[in-house]
Amino acid sequence: MDSMDIILNVSGIADDSIVDGPGMRYTIFVQGCPHHCPGCHNPQTHSYKGGKQMTLKKLLTEIKSNPLLYGVTFSGGEPFEQAKALAVLGREVRKLGLHLMAYSGYTYEELEEKRKTEPEVGELLDEVQLLVDGRYEQDLRDLTLLYRGSENQRLVDLDAMRNAGDLQTVVLWQEDI
Repeated sequence: MDSMDIILNVSGIADDSIVDGPGMRYTIFVQGCPHHCPGCHNPQTHSYKGGKQMTLKKLLTEIKSNPLLYGVTFSGGEPFEQAKALAVLGREVRKLGLHLMAYSGYTYEELEEKRKTEPEVGELLDEVQLLVDGRYEQDLRDLTLLYRGSENQRLVDLDAMRNAGDLQTVVLWQEDI
């Protein structure tokens, strides 16, 4: 089977989002999330049942069809629950020169720990350039935060960490566009 024939369980798509990361973005909301954060703005994505089955080929075709995109965002649900498929798609997105961002209820440190037993989590993390990490916490809600909903969530600049050669020290992202 061609890797682009891999199926992703998708809850929804925003093909021209300006709120899910820097620039105009194609945002994929995956179906399925183990976190069930109270107050989540996408509770319909929590169940692992439902959603729409889409091939990576179809998603990549849609992404390529919009020359105005700055990047792609993986949201959810929990993208790292479908890490194998999203790692493949993420590599293709990066080959197109597009920025790749992901939201996760896991912290960066938890994802690095998961990498040890779930290599596909590491493969996806290796493609992501900007990570919003941490569970949404309703009592820490702040609508003034850039690209995130609660104060505990971070914008982790994985590119800056790679460029510094230090994947242990979290670097927070500063908007650059």
